[in-house]
Amino acid sequence: MIGRIVVVGASLAGMHAAKTLRADGFDGDIAVIDADAHTPYDKPPLSKQVLAGLWEPDRITLPAAKEGLELNFLLGRRAMGLELHDRFVRLDGQERIGFDGLVIASGTSARWLPGARVLDGIHVLRTLDDCLALRAELDKEPEVVVVVGAGFIGAEVAATCRGRGLRVVLIEEAAAPLEHALGQEIGRLVADIHRDEGVDVRLGVRVMGFDGDDHVEGVRLDDGSVIPSTVVVVGIGVIPNTDWLEGSGLVLDDGVVTDATLTAAPGVVAAGDVARWPSARYGELMRVEHWETAIQMGETAARTLLANDGSGLAPSFDPVPWFWSDQYDRKIQLAGRSSAEDDVEIVIGSLVERRFVALYGRNGRVRGVLGMNRPRHVMQLRDLVDRESPWEEGLAAARALA
Repeated sequence: MIGRIVVVGASLAGMHAAKTLRADGFDGDIAVIDADAHTPYDKPPLSKQVLAGLWEPDRITLPAAKEGLELNFLLGRRAMGLELHDRFVRLDGQERIGFDGLVIASGTSARWLPGARVLDGIHVLRTLDDCLALRAELDKEPEVVVVVGAGFIGAEVAATCRGRGLRVVLIEEAAAPLEHALGQEIGRLVADIHRDEGVDVRLGVRVMGFDGDDHVEGVRLDDGSVIPSTVVVVGIGVIPNTDWLEGSGLVLDDGVVTDATLTAAPGVVAAGDVARWPSARYGELMRVEHWETAIQMGETAARTLLANDGSGLAPSFDPVPWFWSDQYDRKIQLAGRSSAEDDVEIVIGSLVERRFVALYGRNGRVRGVLGMNRPRHVMQLRDLVDRESPWEEGLAAARALA
């Protein structure tokens, strides 16, 4: 019988796991551990409304943190190790907390440029403290902000900085932003949107290092140029927070590897950005860093713990990933799992008008649907991805909506 459940990570996934445990009748102790000392908060606004200064931190508090769920919060405390056999999580300060069930939702940390020096003025954006530190520098109206990495976070930061009237240089090593996920043609369109908004977009170049003694003064590129700047944002991806699990006996491979029910070991589940599960839908081990997926994983992980305690059959997890990004007046939405290797067909609208729907396919099946400022059509076509519709059938269904 489960008496205490420990949730490591007061993230979206971790908090939804706790909320689901209570909603499904668990009345034992739930301890929530997180190295972040802030009341649990939502992260998407960090690159947009909060960074822009339009929202203050109290507006992004997660509802589950203020719903009277009787959670024992251990905030500002870092998980340092897992004693799987003895059922303890080790915290900083040598404290140990026992558990009967464990939810691992420890998330990810921002990736740093290999070999680059750490200087004042160089920022990553992963936490509220990261956001507020960067916002304070933007408030000083620097002459230019350099954003390294034109993925979704880098692109959103660039858009937010332009919205504040700041000069922005956006650097991307690939030939086009988001090329690996959306393909080169749509990636080039994203670059053009930023250029039209006044961003200096530099593609196919690599950052070699930073100039400056204590504070950054410039960014050196492999084409020999140097961009003078006192504010730099590095947005080149994330690393799963699994260091504390080394030697625990769990399988760690670009995250915590689980089975289809999100079980990593007896009485241990993983959820959110840190979890990697086998997808029958896509035929691969998947780790997805999306908001909606984190919610679904937290709910499933909680129900798996309760089911394994005798309350029924553990649920299987294999949803269609869903993601969106707001940049200027463009809303990009993606259902499914697209890549640059997929077949791509514009089925509604056009790239010229920058308001379109594209289908992604592989092996004769619809694999993803992407929309730019076409939310209604994306929602109508999302079922094609869920059903893994034959490619020609999907094209016909999409064109019928045009």
